[in-house]
Amino acid sequence: ANSAPCGECRFCRAGRENLCDDLLFLNGAYARSIVVPARVVAQNTWPLAPATAFRDAALTEPLACVVQGMDDLKVSGGEKALVIGSGPIGLMFVALLAHAGCEVHLAGRGEQRLETGRRLGALKALETPREGITKDFYRERGFADYDLIVEAVGKPETWEIAPWLLVKGGRVNLFGGCPTGTTCHLDTHLIHYSGLTLLASFHHRPDTIRRALHYVESGVIHSRDFVTDSTPLSELPQVFQEMAAGNRAVKTFVDPTR
Repeated sequence: ANSAPCGECRFCRAGRENLCDDLLFLNGAYARSIVVPARVVAQNTWPLAPATAFRDAALTEPLACVVQGMDDLKVSGGEKALVIGSGPIGLMFVALLAHAGCEVHLAGRGEQRLETGRRLGALKALETPREGITKDFYRERGFADYDLIVEAVGKPETWEIAPWLLVKGGRVNLFGGCPTGTTCHLDTHLIHYSGLTLLASFHHRPDTIRRALHYVESGVIHSRDFVTDSTPLSELPQVFQEMAAGNRAVKTFVDPTR
């Protein structure tokens, strides 16, 4: 994995290694080889099954963050769930929520991504505009009264809207990280008198890495649904430029052998 906890701080001892005070990161592996720190080898390196392709295994890290989010939400079957955001994280939430037996709806941009969401288990999919979305936009289209919501966009305005779409006692995972320094305004009356739960998930634990790899190797998550483009290592700068310009690829596989 791309990190390893210390195993000794108060958070590690409480089983919350994703919040480790001395979390060692190993981010950035766009090379033909990389030196892996001993702690990552000891605590968060997992063998692949012989049949597991690298492009499937590469989905393990973002999927482990989604597994962490599912744990934090305490998802149970039969719940009505909305995922806001049709990027790779949002689509992974759709797949795992459907796998858990939830009635899943998806709101996001890009017809190809929404169609992928339907294939992964979303019963309803809503195309959202880039700007000017309000809670009424969702409600007028029947996207309301959810037991749980995942915000996988990372915009303060979406954080503000999400609680309005919950039933009493509902819960929202503000999963999408917003830019540093941004703020949002929440309706205190709504949150208090509806008994809502607002939470946020960060990173993953060794346990969720292991479970994410199991989802990959058992076929619950497959690269065909997420990896929509590939590139040799030499063309990576161009890929980053296209990402910054808003390309529609879900995930791009970087092949260092090409």
